[in-house]
Amino acid sequence: MKIKIINVLAIFAIALFAVFSCKPKQQVTAASTETLNFQVGCVAFYNLENFFDTVHNVGVNDYEYTPTGTNKWNAMKYMAKLKNMSYAISQFGLEHAPNVGAVIVGVSEIENRGVLEDLVRQPSIAARQYGIVHYDSPDRRGIDVGLIYNPRFFTVSSSKSFFLGKKFLGGTQYKDAPDSTFRTRNPLLVSGYLFGEKIHVIVNHWPSRTGGEVESQPLRIAAASLTRYIVDSLFNADQNAKIIIMGDLNDDPFNESCKTIMNAKRDESEATGTALFNVFWKTLDSGVGSLAYQGRWNFFDQIMISPALLSKERDKLHFWKSEVFNRPFLTWQEGEYKGMPHRTHSRGVWVNGYSDHYPTMIYLIKEKK
Repeated sequence: MKIKIINVLAIFAIALFAVFSCKPKQQVTAASTETLNFQVGCVAFYNLENFFDTVHNVGVNDYEYTPTGTNKWNAMKYMAKLKNMSYAISQFGLEHAPNVGAVIVGVSEIENRGVLEDLVRQPSIAARQYGIVHYDSPDRRGIDVGLIYNPRFFTVSSSKSFFLGKKFLGGTQYKDAPDSTFRTRNPLLVSGYLFGEKIHVIVNHWPSRTGGEVESQPLRIAAASLTRYIVDSLFNADQNAKIIIMGDLNDDPFNESCKTIMNAKRDESEATGTALFNVFWKTLDSGVGSLAYQGRWNFFDQIMISPALLSKERDKLHFWKSEVFNRPFLTWQEGEYKGMPHRTHSRGVWVNGYSDHYPTMIYLIKEKK
């Protein structure tokens, strides 16, 4: 009996050895970042939705967000907003870069540099010691775009804010000159080195659809023309420039401003030469958006990248994947807006939410040496 048991065990062991010795080797792909020991950089964009401090700034229409204004915006609400937004940012990228999180975050709807300084000092992200890039814009409400970054991984080499005035409507020529009749958010260009490679990030917040989508379209086309001007300037200096365009564009990927003016393609294979790849076009096609209006999903919070970031060379910085960060804690769980972004105010009532936009992000990877 013992002999039979020993024989059976021996046969079983031999069979196991045969199975595992014949198992094919794991295919090396960009998705197997742990296998290949990649550096993973999460680059995100987030519309922080009316991120105002409580103090009125002279010359700015920010009365709504003051203690005596419509929203009764006081220190308690401001501190809650800081806590919420910093917590959301603290969660970006942790799934694939657990010890790093987001290395670059472009933001919009911030009132000034001060709110960003308060934001990066919040306990949930203070240890990352985020740096700040910010310039004041001429927007009548005083809201700007900006960028925060982890200096351990991204080193800023230069930055510039580009003025968009009516003189640029039509996109024929860029003139960096004041125009008091048209005041909107300036696009921000930040250049630097991520994991030792030069990249350029352009943060945008294009004119809204106030007054109607069709009526306001020329303003977004002008903004797109300016952004495209910046992109082409970078290509003129380096045809292999690694460029990331992000922002609340107030248009969808298929709109003229994005599809035609920006020349941003739906498919990677079409992004050649100076054409761009819109990483979220297919995401919208699948029914997923970054914000909802009247029950319909839009994808305004877009990210576009240049062809050089589509290279699959493992030892070069390149695009891996994209994500809409639509986590449950950022989402209404019940009621009229169930399944939509949980914003700060609802019908004029403070509901202590986050933003009416979901964050969007891409992951850039590079094999460690």
